[in-house]
Parts: sequence; structure tokens; C-alpha cells
Amino acid sequence: MENKRIKANMMLLLVAAIWGFAFVAQRVGAGYVGAFTFNGTRFFLGALSLLPLLYMNRGSHKSIDASNRKTILAGGITGSVLFIAASLQQIGLSDTTAGKAGFITGLYIVLVPIFGIFLRHRITLNMWAGALVAVTGLYLLSVTGDFTISNGDLYVLIGAIFWAVHILVIDHYTKSIDALKLSFVQFMTCSIFSLITAFIFETVTMEGLRLALVPILYGGICSVGIAYTLQVFGQKYAKPSHAAIVLSMETVFASLGGFLLLNEIMGMRGYTGCALMLTGMIIAQIRFNALK
Repeated sequence: MENKRIKANMMLLLVAAIWGFAFVAQRVGAGYVGAFTFNGTRFFLGALSLLPLLYMNRGSHKSIDASNRKTILAGGITGSVLFIAASLQQIGLSDTTAGKAGFITGLYIVLVPIFGIFLRHRITLNMWAGALVAVTGLYLLSVTGDFTISNGDLYVLIGAIFWAVHILVIDHYTKSIDALKLSFVQFMTCSIFSLITAFIFETVTMEGLRLALVPILYGGICSVGIAYTLQVFGQKYAKPSHAAIVLSMETVFASLGGFLLLNEIMGMRGYTGCALMLTGMIIAQIRFNALK
């Protein structure tokens, strides 16, 4: 069992790496196509990448997913929240770095338990402590000396709020609906909303799509399809608290990817903020009285 947990944690670490470097792909893609165009094509590819898994799992989970109507409704709701979160994040990435976006987005790990108060979830002292440390880090990372925050950071920060809401909505629906089918419907919903918005507010060109092809392929197939599959298998054997901590390393990989591939440097103040944010995320997930 211990070997399975080690393998599961390694899978989740790979997921964190894929998701972290996806911020680099999104940052590069933002230079060629609009935010809605990028997300529309990205999530469409992500949905298509789940089709083989859906085919292999056909006929399973009938007992918990008897109603296709319920799946479509739940996927529509989660997909709508996903559309808002992903749109804000992608818009923000046109005016901030991949590393900063990764750490700011990672705040959802702290926000989820805090928002859970409204759902009567229990919030512990370490969650409040983690939130305080993370917010301090956010201040150092994003707030300038004249107490202003860039538009890009602000969009990503608001997006983090919706990522937290998205997790809570997903948690609510996966109790009665097959997670794989729910993911497919929500990805398609997000893609449709994004493409409709793109054709209304953006200029979609084949040249732009061609230049952004590699980031779109990475964001769709790797970040959505492959990483999602590995996450499912990894979380099957990993402890939930360990899984959350390992997945929070996504923020580190985002910063590393930005540094290696885009030459992004945040300075001592920025890196100190990143360290505090990561520490806060980990503190919020650890149950100190349950460590062994």
C-alpha cells in the first residue's frame, strides 16, 4: 500500500508540473489570440481528449449516474463557473507573468475551506493561519509601494475566487454524478461559451490560431486531458491532505517555467511573497494533530 501511495504522489507531482507549465503556454498563447479564442479551442480539445476514457468506461457508474439530464445540468453549471474562472485567468495573463499568475491562482487552496463556512464546513485554526500567511505573501507579490495592484494580477485574483467556487460546486455534484462525464460536459460548456464570446468580441484568424497552436495543444491535451487522467488515478491512492499539498506545487512549477522559458524574474520581494504564499497553502492543508 505504501508503494502505491508513493507512486500516486509521484503522479500528482507530474500533474502539478503539467499544470504549472500550462501557465507558460497560456502566457505565450495570449500573445497571438484573444483570451476567449484560446480557452474555447483549449477546452474543446480537452473535452475531445476525454472521449477515449468515456468509451472505455461506458456502461459503468450507472447506479450513481442514472439521469443524463442531471449530468447535463450539473455540467452546465460547473462549466459556467469554469468559463468565468478560466476567462479571468487568461485575460490576466496578458498583463502579468506566468509565475505570479500561478501563485495568485493557487490561493484557491486557501479560499476553498474559508468559503466552505457558508456551507457549514468546519474551518480549523491552521486554515486561518494559512490564509493569513498567504495573504501576506500576496501583498508582497502583487501590491506595489504606492499600494496599487496591476490589472493582470487583479483579474487573476478575482479568477482565483471563482476557481474556489468551482471546486466547491464540483465537490457538490461528484457525490451523485460520474466525475468523468461531468468533466466532459463542463469542458464542452466552457468551450462553447468561450467561442461564442470570442466571435462576438474578438477577431479570430487562422494565422493567430496557427501561431498559438503549440500552447493550445499543450493547454488542451496535456493540461486538461493527460493531467486530469493522472489526477484521477493519483487521488485514488493518495491521502487527500497529501494530494492537496503536492498539487499546490503547481505554483512552484509555474514560477520555474516562467523563469526558464520566458526569462521572468520577480525580484527578492516577489520571491519572498511566493514563498509565503506556498507556505500558507501548505499550512492550510496540514492537520497538525494528525501528522504521523
